[in-house]
Amino acid sequence: MSKYDVIVLGSGPGGYVTAIRASQLGLKTAVIEKESLGGVCLNWGCIPTKALLKSAQVFDYLKHAEDYGLSVKQYNKDFTKVVARSRSVADGMSKGVQFLMKKNKIDVLKGFGKLKPGKKVDVEGTEYSADHIIVATGSRSRVLPNLPQDGKKVIGYREAMTLEKQPKSMIIVGSGAIGVEFAHFYNTMGTDVTLIEFQPNIVPVEDIDVSKQFERSFKKAGIKVMTNSSVEKVNTTGKTVKATVKTKKGEEIIEADVVLSAVGIVSNIEGIGLEDVGIVSDKGKIMVNDYYQTNIPGYYAIGDVTPGQALAHVASAEGITCVEKIAGMHVEAIDYGNIPGCTYATPEIASVGMTEKQAKEAGYELKVGKFPFSASGKASAAGTKDGFVKVIFDAKYGEWLGCHMIGAGVTDMIAEAVLGRKLETTGHEVLKTIHPHPTMSEAVMEAVADAYGEVIHL
Repeated sequence: MSKYDVIVLGSGPGGYVTAIRASQLGLKTAVIEKESLGGVCLNWGCIPTKALLKSAQVFDYLKHAEDYGLSVKQYNKDFTKVVARSRSVADGMSKGVQFLMKKNKIDVLKGFGKLKPGKKVDVEGTEYSADHIIVATGSRSRVLPNLPQDGKKVIGYREAMTLEKQPKSMIIVGSGAIGVEFAHFYNTMGTDVTLIEFQPNIVPVEDIDVSKQFERSFKKAGIKVMTNSSVEKVNTTGKTVKATVKTKKGEEIIEADVVLSAVGIVSNIEGIGLEDVGIVSDKGKIMVNDYYQTNIPGYYAIGDVTPGQALAHVASAEGITCVEKIAGMHVEAIDYGNIPGCTYATPEIASVGMTEKQAKEAGYELKVGKFPFSASGKASAAGTKDGFVKVIFDAKYGEWLGCHMIGAGVTDMIAEAVLGRKLETTGHEVLKTIHPHPTMSEAVMEAVADAYGEVIHL
Protein backbone atom coordinates (compact mmCIF):
# COMPACT_ATOMS: atom_id res chain seq x y z
CA MET A 1 0.00 0.00 0.00
CA SER A 2 1.33 3.44 -0.98
CA LYS A 3 1.74 5.75 2.02
CA TYR A 4 1.55 9.55 1.86
CA ASP A 5 1.66 12.45 4.28
CA VAL A 6 -1.33 14.07 2.55
CA ILE A 7 -3.94 12.76 0.14
CA VAL A 8 -6.35 15.27 -1.41
CA LEU A 9 -9.66 13.96 -2.76
CA GLY A 10 -10.54 16.22 -5.71
CA SER A 11 -8.40 18.49 -7.90
CA GLY A 12 -10.48 21.67 -8.27
CA PRO A 13 -9.20 25.10 -7.20
CA GLY A 14 -9.45 23.84 -3.62
CA GLY A 15 -7.82 20.46 -4.19
CA TYR A 16 -4.93 21.18 -6.55
CA VAL A 17 -3.92 24.36 -4.67
CA THR A 18 -3.99 22.40 -1.40
CA ALA A 19 -1.81 19.67 -2.90
CA ILE A 20 0.75 22.16 -4.23
CA ARG A 21 1.02 23.99 -0.90
CA ALA A 22 1.38 20.66 0.93
CA SER A 23 4.21 19.66 -1.41
CA GLN A 24 5.89 23.05 -0.95
CA LEU A 25 5.87 22.39 2.79
CA GLY A 26 7.75 19.12 2.27
CA LEU A 27 4.80 16.76 2.62
CA LYS A 28 4.59 13.70 0.36
CA THR A 29 1.34 14.37 -1.48
CA ALA A 30 -1.15 12.70 -3.82
CA VAL A 31 -4.31 14.04 -5.40
CA ILE A 32 -7.24 11.88 -6.53
CA GLU A 33 -9.33 12.96 -9.55
CA LYS A 34 -12.07 11.04 -11.38
CA GLU A 35 -12.37 13.45 -14.34
CA SER A 36 -10.05 16.27 -15.43
CA LEU A 37 -7.46 18.07 -13.31
CA GLY A 38 -8.74 21.49 -12.30
CA GLY A 39 -12.23 20.31 -11.40
CA VAL A 40 -15.46 22.06 -12.32
CA CYS A 41 -14.10 25.61 -11.94
CA LEU A 42 -11.32 25.19 -14.44
CA ASN A 43 -13.04 22.81 -16.85
CA TRP A 44 -16.74 23.70 -16.58
CA GLY A 45 -17.04 26.90 -14.56
CA CYS A 46 -14.92 29.95 -13.83
CA ILE A 47 -12.47 29.75 -16.73
CA PRO A 48 -14.49 28.56 -19.78
CA THR A 49 -17.40 30.86 -18.91
CA LYS A 50 -15.04 33.84 -18.91
CA ALA A 51 -13.84 32.78 -22.36
CA LEU A 52 -17.47 32.75 -23.58
CA LEU A 53 -18.08 36.16 -22.02
CA LYS A 54 -14.99 37.59 -23.72
CA SER A 55 -16.31 36.43 -27.10
CA ALA A 56 -19.63 38.11 -26.28
CA GLN A 57 -17.82 41.33 -25.34
CA VAL A 58 -15.88 41.39 -28.63
CA PHE A 59 -19.09 40.70 -30.56
CA ASP A 60 -20.79 43.56 -28.70
CA TYR A 61 -17.92 45.90 -29.60
CA LEU A 62 -18.40 44.99 -33.27
CA LYS A 63 -22.12 45.74 -33.03
CA HIS A 64 -21.38 49.16 -31.55
CA ALA A 65 -18.24 50.02 -33.53
CA GLU A 66 -19.86 53.22 -34.85
CA ASP A 67 -20.11 54.52 -31.27
CA TYR A 68 -16.30 54.67 -31.36
CA GLY A 69 -16.08 56.33 -34.77
CA LEU A 70 -15.31 53.06 -36.55
CA SER A 71 -17.04 51.38 -39.45
CA VAL A 72 -17.34 47.59 -39.58
CA LYS A 73 -19.51 46.77 -42.55
CA GLN A 74 -19.53 42.99 -42.29
CA TYR A 75 -19.32 40.94 -39.15
CA ASN A 76 -20.94 37.78 -37.89
CA LYS A 77 -20.58 35.10 -35.26
CA ASP A 78 -19.81 31.40 -35.42
CA PHE A 79 -21.38 29.94 -32.28
CA THR A 80 -19.59 26.61 -32.72
CA LYS A 81 -16.20 28.35 -32.87
CA VAL A 82 -17.04 30.47 -29.84
CA VAL A 83 -17.75 27.30 -27.85
CA ALA A 84 -14.63 25.62 -29.28
CA ARG A 85 -12.46 28.54 -28.16
CA SER A 86 -13.89 28.27 -24.64
CA ARG A 87 -13.13 24.54 -24.51
CA SER A 88 -9.61 25.17 -25.83
CA VAL A 89 -8.95 27.70 -23.05
CA ALA A 90 -10.19 25.20 -20.44
CA ASP A 91 -8.07 22.39 -21.91
CA GLY A 92 -5.00 24.61 -21.84
CA MET A 93 -5.55 25.47 -18.19
CA SER A 94 -6.07 21.79 -17.30
CA LYS A 95 -2.75 20.94 -18.96
CA GLY A 96 -1.23 23.73 -16.88
CA VAL A 97 -2.40 22.00 -13.71
CA GLN A 98 -0.90 18.72 -14.99
CA PHE A 99 2.42 20.55 -15.37
CA LEU A 100 2.14 21.95 -11.83
CA MET A 101 1.52 18.44 -10.44
CA LYS A 102 4.71 17.16 -12.11
CA LYS A 103 6.70 20.24 -11.11
CA ASN A 104 5.72 19.80 -7.47
CA LYS A 105 6.21 15.99 -7.52
CA ILE A 106 2.57 15.29 -6.66
CA ASP A 107 1.19 11.87 -7.56
CA VAL A 108 -2.08 12.02 -9.52
CA LEU A 109 -4.31 9.03 -8.77
CA LYS A 110 -6.97 8.70 -11.48
CA GLY A 111 -10.37 7.35 -10.51
CA PHE A 112 -13.18 7.67 -7.98
CA GLY A 113 -11.88 7.92 -4.44
CA LYS A 114 -13.73 6.56 -1.41
CA LEU A 115 -12.74 7.24 2.17
CA LYS A 116 -12.01 4.26 4.42
CA PRO A 117 -11.52 4.05 8.20
CA GLY A 118 -7.94 4.09 9.44
CA LYS A 119 -6.82 7.01 7.25
CA LYS A 120 -7.18 5.15 3.98
CA VAL A 121 -8.70 5.90 0.58
CA ASP A 122 -9.82 3.36 -2.00
CA VAL A 123 -9.32 4.38 -5.64
CA GLU A 124 -10.97 1.94 -8.05
CA GLY A 125 -9.98 -1.06 -5.87
CA THR A 126 -6.50 0.11 -4.85
CA GLU A 127 -5.96 1.36 -1.29
CA TYR A 128 -3.74 4.26 -0.33
CA SER A 129 -3.03 5.59 3.15
CA ALA A 130 -2.03 8.99 4.50
CA ASP A 131 -1.59 10.74 7.83
CA HIS A 132 -3.94 13.45 6.58
CA ILE A 133 -6.79 13.05 4.08
CA ILE A 134 -8.48 16.20 2.75
CA VAL A 135 -11.88 16.09 1.05
CA ALA A 136 -12.19 18.69 -1.74
CA THR A 137 -14.85 17.11 -3.98
CA GLY A 138 -16.66 20.37 -4.80
CA SER A 139 -20.23 20.69 -6.04
CA ARG A 140 -22.55 20.31 -9.00
CA SER A 141 -25.68 21.95 -10.41
CA ARG A 142 -28.70 21.63 -8.12
CA VAL A 143 -31.61 19.76 -9.73
CA LEU A 144 -35.13 20.74 -8.60
CA PRO A 145 -37.98 18.19 -8.68
CA ASN A 146 -40.10 20.51 -10.86
CA LEU A 147 -37.14 21.17 -13.19
CA PRO A 148 -35.72 17.73 -14.05
CA GLN A 149 -32.72 18.14 -16.32
CA ASP A 150 -32.70 16.03 -19.49
CA GLY A 151 -29.52 17.62 -20.84
CA LYS A 152 -31.28 18.81 -24.01
CA LYS A 153 -34.33 20.96 -23.33
CA VAL A 154 -33.79 21.47 -19.60
CA ILE A 155 -30.08 21.91 -18.95
CA GLY A 156 -27.49 22.80 -16.31
CA TYR A 157 -24.38 24.95 -16.63
CA ARG A 158 -22.30 22.19 -18.26
CA GLU A 159 -24.65 21.83 -21.20
CA ALA A 160 -25.05 25.63 -21.43
CA MET A 161 -21.32 25.87 -22.16
CA THR A 162 -21.27 23.27 -24.92
CA LEU A 163 -24.55 23.55 -26.86
CA GLU A 164 -24.02 22.43 -30.46
CA LYS A 165 -26.49 24.99 -31.76
CA GLN A 166 -27.37 28.42 -30.41
CA PRO A 167 -31.00 28.47 -29.21
CA LYS A 168 -33.30 31.19 -30.54
CA SER A 169 -34.88 31.56 -27.10
CA MET A 170 -33.90 30.59 -23.58
CA ILE A 171 -35.47 30.72 -20.12
CA ILE A 172 -32.95 31.00 -17.29
CA VAL A 173 -34.18 30.08 -13.81
CA GLY A 174 -32.17 31.73 -11.04
CA SER A 175 -30.31 35.05 -11.09
CA GLY A 176 -27.20 34.27 -9.10
CA ALA A 177 -23.78 34.61 -10.75
CA ILE A 178 -24.23 31.55 -13.00
CA GLY A 179 -27.69 32.60 -14.19
CA VAL A 180 -26.89 36.22 -15.01
CA GLU A 181 -23.56 35.43 -16.68
CA PHE A 182 -25.28 33.03 -19.07
CA ALA A 183 -28.16 35.49 -19.51
CA HIS A 184 -25.68 38.14 -20.63
CA PHE A 185 -23.74 35.76 -22.88
CA TYR A 186 -26.74 34.34 -24.74
CA ASN A 187 -28.52 37.70 -25.00
CA THR A 188 -25.43 39.34 -26.49
CA MET A 189 -25.06 36.49 -28.98
CA GLY A 190 -28.66 37.06 -30.12
CA THR A 191 -30.76 34.60 -28.11
CA ASP A 192 -34.08 35.89 -26.73
CA VAL A 193 -33.53 35.53 -22.97
CA THR A 194 -36.05 35.51 -20.11
CA LEU A 195 -34.56 35.58 -16.59
CA ILE A 196 -36.76 34.28 -13.76
CA GLU A 197 -35.97 34.98 -10.10
CA PHE A 198 -37.96 33.89 -7.04
CA GLN A 199 -36.69 36.78 -4.89
CA PRO A 200 -37.86 40.43 -5.30
CA ASN A 201 -34.50 41.41 -6.88
CA ILE A 202 -32.06 39.76 -9.27
CA VAL A 203 -28.57 39.01 -7.89
CA PRO A 204 -30.35 38.94 -4.51
CA VAL A 205 -27.22 38.62 -2.34
CA GLU A 206 -25.96 42.02 -3.50
CA ASP A 207 -26.65 45.48 -2.06
CA ILE A 208 -30.13 46.64 -3.15
CA ASP A 209 -28.70 49.62 -5.12
CA VAL A 210 -26.52 47.23 -7.13
CA SER A 211 -29.44 44.86 -7.80
CA LYS A 212 -31.63 47.71 -9.08
CA GLN A 213 -28.90 49.12 -11.33
CA PHE A 214 -28.14 45.65 -12.67
CA GLU A 215 -31.81 45.02 -13.50
CA ARG A 216 -31.98 48.36 -15.36
CA SER A 217 -28.89 47.44 -17.38
CA PHE A 218 -30.27 43.99 -18.23
CA LYS A 219 -33.63 45.36 -19.33
CA LYS A 220 -31.86 48.02 -21.42
CA ALA A 221 -29.93 45.18 -23.11
CA GLY A 222 -33.21 43.48 -24.03
CA ILE A 223 -33.35 40.74 -21.40
CA LYS A 224 -36.83 40.06 -20.01
CA VAL A 225 -36.54 40.04 -16.21
CA MET A 226 -39.22 38.43 -14.03
CA THR A 227 -38.81 38.78 -10.25
CA ASN A 228 -41.09 37.40 -7.52
CA SER A 229 -41.64 34.53 -9.96
CA SER A 230 -41.08 30.78 -9.94
CA VAL A 231 -41.21 27.98 -12.49
CA GLU A 232 -43.81 25.51 -11.25
CA LYS A 233 -43.41 22.90 -14.00
CA VAL A 234 -42.10 22.38 -17.53
CA ASN A 235 -43.58 20.54 -20.49
CA THR A 236 -40.92 19.16 -22.85
CA THR A 237 -43.15 16.99 -25.03
CA GLY A 238 -43.31 19.41 -27.98
CA LYS A 239 -40.59 20.93 -30.15
CA THR A 240 -40.10 23.69 -27.54
CA VAL A 241 -40.27 23.82 -23.76
CA LYS A 242 -43.35 25.29 -22.12
CA ALA A 243 -42.68 26.61 -18.64
CA THR A 244 -45.54 27.38 -16.26
CA VAL A 245 -44.42 30.45 -14.31
CA LYS A 246 -46.14 31.57 -11.12
CA THR A 247 -46.12 35.36 -10.72
CA LYS A 248 -47.85 37.84 -8.41
CA LYS A 249 -50.50 38.33 -11.10
CA GLY A 250 -51.09 34.60 -11.54
CA GLU A 251 -49.72 31.85 -13.75
CA GLU A 252 -48.44 32.32 -17.28
CA ILE A 253 -46.90 29.93 -19.79
CA ILE A 254 -43.62 30.92 -21.42
CA GLU A 255 -42.25 29.06 -24.40
CA ALA A 256 -38.56 28.69 -25.30
CA ASP A 257 -36.12 26.36 -27.04
CA VAL A 258 -34.19 25.66 -23.85
CA VAL A 259 -34.57 26.12 -20.08
CA LEU A 260 -31.34 26.63 -18.12
CA SER A 261 -31.63 25.74 -14.45
CA ALA A 262 -29.24 27.94 -12.45
CA VAL A 263 -30.79 27.58 -9.01
CA GLY A 264 -27.61 26.97 -7.10
CA ILE A 265 -25.35 24.04 -6.34
CA VAL A 266 -25.25 20.91 -4.21
CA SER A 267 -22.13 19.41 -2.58
CA ASN A 268 -20.56 16.21 -3.92
CA ILE A 269 -20.52 14.18 -0.72
CA GLU A 270 -22.55 11.12 -1.71
CA GLY A 271 -20.74 7.80 -2.06
CA ILE A 272 -17.34 9.06 -0.88
CA GLY A 273 -17.37 7.07 2.36
CA LEU A 274 -18.32 9.69 4.96
CA GLU A 275 -20.69 7.24 6.68
CA ASP A 276 -18.08 4.43 6.67
CA VAL A 277 -15.58 6.66 8.46
CA GLY A 278 -18.16 8.34 10.73
CA ILE A 279 -17.59 11.87 9.48
CA VAL A 280 -20.43 14.20 10.50
CA SER A 281 -22.33 16.18 7.88
CA ASP A 282 -25.37 18.44 8.22
CA LYS A 283 -27.70 19.74 5.49
CA GLY A 284 -25.40 18.44 2.78
CA LYS A 285 -22.23 20.00 4.23
CA ILE A 286 -19.29 18.40 6.06
CA MET A 287 -18.85 19.90 9.53
CA VAL A 288 -15.35 21.25 10.21
CA ASN A 289 -13.56 23.50 12.71
CA ASP A 290 -11.66 26.71 11.92
CA TYR A 291 -8.80 24.67 10.44
CA TYR A 292 -11.01 22.28 8.44
CA GLN A 293 -10.65 19.22 10.66
CA THR A 294 -13.70 16.97 10.70
CA ASN A 295 -14.86 15.15 13.84
CA ILE A 296 -12.60 12.20 12.90
CA PRO A 297 -8.85 12.82 13.44
CA GLY A 298 -6.83 12.78 10.23
CA TYR A 299 -9.76 13.69 7.98
CA TYR A 300 -10.37 17.23 6.73
CA ALA A 301 -12.70 19.00 4.29
CA ILE A 302 -12.45 22.26 2.33
CA GLY A 303 -14.33 24.19 -0.35
CA ASP A 304 -17.91 23.70 -1.51
CA VAL A 305 -18.44 20.61 0.68
CA THR A 306 -18.17 22.79 3.82
CA PRO A 307 -20.54 25.52 5.09
CA GLY A 308 -18.45 28.53 3.90
CA GLN A 309 -19.04 30.53 0.71
CA ALA A 310 -18.95 28.28 -2.38
CA LEU A 311 -16.30 30.25 -4.29
CA ALA A 312 -13.08 29.10 -5.97
CA HIS A 313 -10.87 31.58 -4.12
CA VAL A 314 -12.40 30.55 -0.80
CA ALA A 315 -11.64 26.88 -1.49
CA SER A 316 -8.02 27.73 -2.36
CA ALA A 317 -7.58 29.81 0.80
CA GLU A 318 -9.15 27.09 2.96
CA GLY A 319 -6.85 24.45 1.51
CA ILE A 320 -3.73 26.55 2.13
CA THR A 321 -4.86 27.29 5.70
CA CYS A 322 -5.58 23.61 6.28
CA VAL A 323 -2.19 22.25 5.18
CA GLU A 324 -0.22 25.06 6.81
CA LYS A 325 -1.90 24.11 10.09
CA ILE A 326 -1.09 20.44 9.43
CA ALA A 327 2.56 21.42 8.83
CA GLY A 328 2.69 23.15 12.24
CA MET A 329 2.74 26.71 10.99
CA HIS A 330 1.09 29.54 12.94
CA VAL A 331 -2.00 30.40 10.87
CA GLU A 332 -4.99 32.67 11.39
CA ALA A 333 -8.51 31.44 10.78
CA ILE A 334 -10.09 32.87 7.61
CA ASP A 335 -12.27 35.95 8.05
CA TYR A 336 -15.41 35.02 6.13
CA GLY A 337 -16.68 38.58 6.46
CA ASN A 338 -13.96 39.77 4.10
CA ILE A 339 -14.48 37.48 1.11
CA PRO A 340 -14.95 39.28 -2.23
CA GLY A 341 -17.73 38.15 -4.53
CA CYS A 342 -17.62 38.74 -8.30
CA THR A 343 -20.09 38.41 -11.15
CA TYR A 344 -18.73 38.68 -14.68
CA ALA A 345 -21.74 39.76 -16.73
CA THR A 346 -21.95 43.21 -18.32
CA PRO A 347 -21.91 45.30 -16.23
CA GLU A 348 -19.67 43.39 -13.82
CA ILE A 349 -20.49 43.24 -10.11
CA ALA A 350 -17.98 43.04 -7.25
CA SER A 351 -18.58 43.37 -3.53
CA VAL A 352 -17.09 42.72 -0.12
CA GLY A 353 -18.34 43.15 3.44
CA MET A 354 -21.75 44.31 4.59
CA THR A 355 -24.53 45.71 2.46
CA GLU A 356 -26.06 48.98 3.66
CA LYS A 357 -29.08 47.05 4.96
CA GLN A 358 -26.89 44.59 6.89
CA ALA A 359 -24.81 47.39 8.41
CA LYS A 360 -27.94 49.22 9.59
CA GLU A 361 -29.36 46.03 11.05
CA ALA A 362 -26.06 45.48 12.91
CA GLY A 363 -26.61 48.82 14.63
CA TYR A 364 -23.89 50.92 13.01
CA GLU A 365 -24.25 54.65 12.42
CA LEU A 366 -23.19 54.96 8.80
CA LYS A 367 -21.40 57.19 6.36
CA VAL A 368 -22.40 56.05 2.86
CA GLY A 369 -20.85 57.37 -0.35
CA LYS A 370 -21.54 56.66 -3.99
CA PHE A 371 -19.74 57.72 -7.15
CA PRO A 372 -21.33 57.02 -10.55
CA PHE A 373 -19.15 56.03 -13.50
CA SER A 374 -21.11 58.56 -15.55
CA ALA A 375 -18.92 61.16 -13.77
CA SER A 376 -15.69 59.26 -14.48
CA GLY A 377 -13.46 60.53 -17.28
CA LYS A 378 -12.00 57.08 -17.95
CA ALA A 379 -15.47 55.49 -18.11
CA SER A 380 -16.71 58.18 -20.49
CA ALA A 381 -13.68 57.72 -22.76
CA ALA A 382 -14.17 53.95 -22.74
CA GLY A 383 -17.92 54.18 -23.37
CA THR A 384 -18.69 52.26 -20.16
CA LYS A 385 -20.63 54.76 -18.06
CA ASP A 386 -23.12 52.30 -16.51
CA GLY A 387 -22.69 51.66 -12.80
CA PHE A 388 -21.09 53.09 -9.67
CA VAL A 389 -18.95 52.44 -6.61
CA LYS A 390 -20.70 52.48 -3.23
CA VAL A 391 -18.83 52.51 0.08
CA ILE A 392 -20.12 52.08 3.63
CA PHE A 393 -18.22 53.28 6.70
CA ASP A 394 -18.85 53.23 10.44
CA ALA A 395 -19.35 56.92 11.29
CA LYS A 396 -17.80 56.54 14.76
CA TYR A 397 -14.43 54.91 14.01
CA GLY A 398 -14.16 55.12 10.21
CA GLU A 399 -14.14 51.32 9.77
CA TRP A 400 -14.73 50.27 6.16
CA LEU A 401 -17.79 48.07 6.55
CA GLY A 402 -18.59 47.33 2.91
CA CYS A 403 -17.84 48.14 -0.70
CA HIS A 404 -20.16 47.45 -3.64
CA MET A 405 -19.29 48.04 -7.28
CA ILE A 406 -21.12 47.64 -10.55
CA GLY A 407 -19.54 48.58 -13.88
CA ALA A 408 -16.80 47.73 -16.36
CA GLY A 409 -13.75 46.04 -14.83
CA VAL A 410 -14.91 46.25 -11.21
CA THR A 411 -13.97 42.61 -10.55
CA ASP A 412 -10.35 43.75 -10.93
CA MET A 413 -10.92 46.76 -8.64
CA ILE A 414 -12.52 45.12 -5.60
CA ALA A 415 -9.19 43.86 -4.20
CA GLU A 416 -8.42 47.43 -3.05
CA ALA A 417 -11.36 47.26 -0.66
CA VAL A 418 -10.53 43.69 0.45
CA LEU A 419 -6.94 44.66 1.25
CA GLY A 420 -8.02 47.93 2.88
CA ARG A 421 -10.45 46.09 5.16
CA LYS A 422 -7.83 43.43 5.98
CA LEU A 423 -5.44 46.20 7.07
CA GLU A 424 -8.24 47.97 9.02
CA THR A 425 -7.96 51.02 6.78
CA THR A 426 -10.16 54.00 7.66
CA GLY A 427 -12.08 56.24 5.28
CA HIS A 428 -9.65 59.12 5.80
CA GLU A 429 -6.69 56.86 4.89
CA VAL A 430 -8.37 55.92 1.60
CA LEU A 431 -9.05 59.61 0.93
CA LYS A 432 -5.39 60.45 1.41
CA THR A 433 -4.22 57.60 -0.84
CA ILE A 434 -3.53 59.15 -4.24
CA HIS A 435 -5.28 57.26 -7.01
CA PRO A 436 -4.05 57.51 -10.63
CA HIS A 437 -5.95 59.62 -13.16
CA PRO A 438 -7.71 58.80 -15.40
CA THR A 439 -8.70 55.36 -14.13
CA MET A 440 -11.85 53.52 -13.13
CA SER A 441 -10.26 52.98 -9.69
CA GLU A 442 -10.51 56.71 -8.94
CA ALA A 443 -14.19 56.04 -8.34
CA VAL A 444 -13.26 54.29 -5.06
CA MET A 445 -11.55 57.41 -3.72
CA GLU A 446 -14.37 59.62 -5.01
CA ALA A 447 -17.03 57.42 -3.38
CA VAL A 448 -15.17 57.65 -0.07
CA ALA A 449 -14.93 61.42 -0.53
CA ASP A 450 -18.69 61.48 -1.08
CA ALA A 451 -19.23 59.61 2.20
CA TYR A 452 -17.23 62.29 4.02
CA GLY A 453 -18.67 65.30 2.20
CA GLU A 454 -15.49 66.01 0.26
CA VAL A 455 -16.29 64.72 -3.22
CA ILE A 456 -14.76 66.81 -6.02
CA HIS A 457 -16.29 65.55 -9.25
CA LEU A 458 -19.99 65.42 -8.37
